[in-house]
Parts: sequence; structure tokens; C-alpha cells
Amino acid sequence: MSVVEKVRPATAGGTAPAGRRRVTDGHGRRIRAWELVLRYLLLLGVLALTVGPFLWQLSTSLKGPTEDIFSSPPKFLPGEPTLHNYERVAQTIPVWDYALNSLKVATANVVTNCVGSALAGYALARLRYRGRRAATLAFVLAMLVPVEGIIIAQFTTMRELGLNNTLVGVVLPGCVSALNVLLMRNAFLNLPYEIEDAAFVDGANVWQRFWRIALPSVKGTLAVVAIFAFMGAWDDFLWPLIVLSDPSKFTLTIGLNYLHGTFANDERLVAAGTIIAVAPLIALFACLQRYFFRGVGEGAVKG
Repeated sequence: MSVVEKVRPATAGGTAPAGRRRVTDGHGRRIRAWELVLRYLLLLGVLALTVGPFLWQLSTSLKGPTEDIFSSPPKFLPGEPTLHNYERVAQTIPVWDYALNSLKVATANVVTNCVGSALAGYALARLRYRGRRAATLAFVLAMLVPVEGIIIAQFTTMRELGLNNTLVGVVLPGCVSALNVLLMRNAFLNLPYEIEDAAFVDGANVWQRFWRIALPSVKGTLAVVAIFAFMGAWDDFLWPLIVLSDPSKFTLTIGLNYLHGTFANDERLVAAGTIIAVAPLIALFACLQRYFFRGVGEGAVKG
């Protein structure tokens, strides 16, 4: 991260001329002009690659049926913006029912991950018991196993439990993520032990120390876990496609697949469905971005 400093070198007469700006990095080293230009060009390139496709889909979803979306050179801004494509999506598939199913799955996934990851992370970081390192290693190894390698075992388990074709069966395999547990563990590790020792001396038990001292200090990391859990459940396509067979229980990602299959030539309809699917993720991140970026330095003592 660069900062701009004002340098006022003293002249021979003891007076300082007008301030001259110098761009430096976080360590106070001067950044040359060509380096600064190169950094901004790289940032603009990354921005174009990440945000560009979304903006193009948004533009396509707002174009009317008379506009040519394949014109050369391409026309980015719609000539006559319209929301008719979004109405057509709702008329083609029960998109709001699918969105409600996805919201149920994503909300349940957020709750289970926040609760389960916080409890497991606290146990791995703060409690003393035999086998703690082995348990931590088990969570690390669980991250190395690809989902495709265990998806058949998951499907068999859901079938034996009678949870096939249910939203509970969609939520259960991802209700506690190994990555989220390790994130919470690292956040709890950064907390000074002296705070909990003082609470222990005052008579606080384990649950009181967890609920009143440790958990309020890692709200940023908890927000990161909530965002990851919501995004993972909302965007998941493969597992709901395998476990669900009743169209009334389909999630949004599966339901939008009908737009690609039946109306593959109508790019406006597909673009409108894509925006409907992405909009909740943008809204969630906009609400929690303050906690998300604060979660990197979680665990410091707050005065």
C-alpha cells in the first residue's frame, strides 16, 4: 500500500519551499513513476478480468429484443434499457421458488458453519486435551480431499439416512467446513491467554470464557466464515443436482440450468438469470465487507 508524503527540504536561507509530493510504499521506500503506472495498469487489468464479465452480463440483461448484442464493435451500454428480460425469466421458470430454496440452504449453511466452526476452532485453539494436534491435522487433511472423491459416499450416506431429495440432505455434508474451522482456530490463537486467565481467576467457566470473551473478539473472522459459507451453498451446483430429484425443491443454480438447456440461443434471458443469481452475493458482501477486511488482523487486544 502506497502513501503520499510531503517533503519540504530546507534551503540555505532556512526557508522551506512549497511541498513536493513523493509516493512511498508502506516501508517508506520511494516508488518511481513508472512503477506506480505499472501497478495501476495491473490493477486495471485484474479489474477488467474480474468485473468486466459481470458488467457485460448486466448490460446484456438490460438490452431489448431489437438490440444486436453481437454487434461489431460491441456496444456496451444498452440503447433502451428494459427489465423485460427479468420478467421473462420469472415466466419461464419458477425462479423465486428456486431462490427461496437456495436461501434456505444458504442460511442453514451459514448458521451451522458459524456455530460449528466457532466451537471447533475454540476447542482446537484454547482447550488443553490429549490428541489436539491430531485433530487439527485431521482438519488439514480433510481440505486435501477433493469433493468429487467422496461424493458417492455422501450420496450413499444420505440415501441410508432417508435424506435424498430433501434440502436437509443438501445442507448436511457442508454444514461444517474444515477451512472455516481452521480460520476460527487461527483467530482464537491470536487472543492473549492473559485475558482468559484473568476470567478464569474471576470464576468464569469454559462456556462463559468462550461466549463473553473469545467470541466477541473474533467477529471479523466470523463474518468471513459467514460469507464463505453463504457463497459456497448459494453457488453449489453438483451436489444439489445429485441429491435432488423433485423440481419443486431445486435450488437456483439447478433451476437456471433450464435457461441454458432450453433457451440457449436467448442470451438476454440467460444473462438476466445470471444477474438474479449473483445479486444476493453482492448484497451480502456489501453488508459485511467491513468485518471481512477486519478479519485479517483478528485477535488483537481492544482497549
